[in-house]
Amino acid sequence: MAILVHRYDSPDRFVAGTVGQPGERTFFLQAREGNRITSVACEKQQVSVLAEHLERVLDEVRRRTEGAVEVPPASAKAHDTQPLDAPITEEFRVGTMTIAWDPQADRIVIELFANVDSDEEPDTAAEVAATELESAEVEADEVFVVRITPAYARDFVARAQALVAAGRPACPFCLQPIDPTGHICPRANGYRRPLFDQ
Repeated sequence: MAILVHRYDSPDRFVAGTVGQPGERTFFLQAREGNRITSVACEKQQVSVLAEHLERVLDEVRRRTEGAVEVPPASAKAHDTQPLDAPITEEFRVGTMTIAWDPQADRIVIELFANVDSDEEPDTAAEVAATELESAEVEADEVFVVRITPAYARDFVARAQALVAAGRPACPFCLQPIDPTGHICPRANGYRRPLFDQ
């Protein structure tokens, strides 16, 4: 089966962004190169994990190359704070993500694979482990491949972290997001009480 590849070897822009209000936001990863734009939908947690792993890869590259590759230090503020480019057309929903370092080009390679629904669900933990071992390669019909410089990756991380932090506040007891309409904390066994005494 042929796989459709959306490849950006030198994107003008690669960012995480959202559409909607906190609590109802849809997260996207988007790349633009010239007039070509690709947007893929993902979960908030995937954006957070991608940023966290990019930071680890950058720190490791800096450590291993001992300054031979220019890797800027971590930044708390992103340079690119503009909204996503329009039109935002979802190509697919992200399932598996991979990150690699290309030493020949001194770039980070990010692969985002389309979410693939499996027809058969394994019954036991042993079957799950066997299935994972058998499928060493990711099976997907679409992939989004982006190659970015370390400086661009640092900016992506700063923007992604700010984006994730801008969501709904977390409950101090159960750490789940608090909806604008209220929150029933499972740690309170369904009992509703104000978070702070007034």
